[in-house]
Parts: sequence; C-alpha cells; structure tokens
Amino acid sequence: MLRLKGRYSDSNVIVKLLQWLAAIILLTAIVLTVWIFVPDKQSTAALKTLQALQSLATFLLPPIVTAYLWSSEPKRWLHLDTGISGKQAALAVLTMVVAIPAINLLAWLNSLITLPSFLEGIETWMKQMEEQAALLTERFLNTTTITGLCINLIVMAAIPAAAEELTFRGTLQNLFSPDRNSASPRATNAAIWAVAILFSAIHMQFYGFIPRMLLGALFGYALLWSRSLWLPMLMHLTNNALAVIFAFVCFRQGIDISQTETIGTGDTLWLGCISITLTAFCITLLYRSCREKNRQTEKIT
Repeated sequence: MLRLKGRYSDSNVIVKLLQWLAAIILLTAIVLTVWIFVPDKQSTAALKTLQALQSLATFLLPPIVTAYLWSSEPKRWLHLDTGISGKQAALAVLTMVVAIPAINLLAWLNSLITLPSFLEGIETWMKQMEEQAALLTERFLNTTTITGLCINLIVMAAIPAAAEELTFRGTLQNLFSPDRNSASPRATNAAIWAVAILFSAIHMQFYGFIPRMLLGALFGYALLWSRSLWLPMLMHLTNNALAVIFAFVCFRQGIDISQTETIGTGDTLWLGCISITLTAFCITLLYRSCREKNRQTEKIT
C-alpha cells in the first residue's frame, strides 16, 4: 500500500476502498436484478444494454456516490471542477489521432510475447478469452446505419470513457496520490503506473496489455499535468470514438475490420515508427500547454 502524507493514511485509504467496493457490489446487484427481466438476452441490443448498465454500475456511479460520501466538494475531489483550454483539447485529440499506428505497433509487439511452457494452459485460456472478446466487440460494432453509429458512440465510446476515467483516474489514482503537494513525486508516479497496470489488466486482454497500460499511464499524467479529469476523459473518448468510427466505415464499405489494426505494422512499420515520434512530440506540447495554463491560473489566484 502506498504511504501518503498527512490525513491520507493507509487506514483511511483502505476504508475508502472498501466503501467503493461496497458501492460497486450493491449497484451491480441491482443491474443483475434488472437483467433477469430483460427478454431475448442473447440479442445484440440486449447485450449492448447489459454492457452499458455494467459500465454505469461498476465504473461510473460508484465514483460519484463515494465522492459525495468523502467530500463536501465532490466535483473538486474528482477533479471535475477545473476545465481545460481549447488548446489542450485540440492537442489531446491530435495526440490520440497520431498515436493510432503507434498503438497498433505496440499491440503487434505485445502479441509476440509468449509465456513459459509451464504456463501454456494459462496462455491458451487467455487466447480464448481474447478471441471471444474480439468476436463480441465485432458483433457490437457491426452496423452500417447512422443511428447504429450514434448508439455505438454512446455505448462503446462515451460511457466507457467517462466511467473508466472516473474510476481509475478520478477515484483510484486520486486515492493513492490525492494531492501532488502532499504526496512525494515517487508516490505520485507509483500511483499513476499502478492504476495504469490495473486499468489494463481489468480488460482481460493479454495481447493488448502493453499499449493499454501505456495509454492508462498517459491518461494518468494528463490528469496530473492539467489537474482536470476532463482532459483524460477527452483523450479516452477520442481513442474509443476513433475505433467505433473506423469500424463503421469498414462495415459500410465492406472492408475487413482487422485491416485497421495492422496500420503501423508489417509493410507500414515505418508509419508506426513515425507515429511514435509524433505522439511523443504531441505529448510534450500537451505537457507544456498544461504547465502554461497552470501558471496563468496561479497568477490570477
């Protein structure tokens, strides 16, 4: 357990974690109760509804409920009280766009990792889980109508982005490193990376673990630099929305959706390398923009 200074003691963090888990269990139980009465549970519409409800119960509502329990200023506690500038928003979106080939390249490198022979059973299980998740995701994304696209942008992009950022950056990262003025830089960095690892692991997709972990760390640092949860939310939303839009275009044009995942690998490896460089450059610009805005805010106050 990370040791934080001041009023954020280990015991305090543990109590809050237990309260957060209790909220998840209670809300999930309510969702499962509602799910019992849903007809045709294997239909795509029903499964999308279940995913949306699970996101709400597991990731979105618990942080909001617990924030009201823990603070008289819940928006401030979740870092939702501070907005972001237009420049920050533009750089956030640009970063996620140019990072697509880099993410694909990292995912491809991740797929080359094999576990030791004595863990062959676990590796086989992980592959099966990954294949099942990929099939379900493709089923959800398979639409050629504007209405279907809008639904997917809400269910598979907006809700997960907001919900997961509220949980991982707004709650967990905040619990382990609530105030960068009271927590040491080492504790802050440890919190960001620990939450990023958990963020990636909870998706249960081993062959995308590394790029998702790095994205989680990027979102964590975006919160640290900007002091606003809106920035990582926007970055997360952009990443999810791009995947949904690419899939929509592929299904509408009759293109194999898997082709979008190879951009930056194989014959386009050069594009992946360029993407890494451009992404690093955009992140640097984003960091400088956040620092500049913070200085202007401090002068005003």
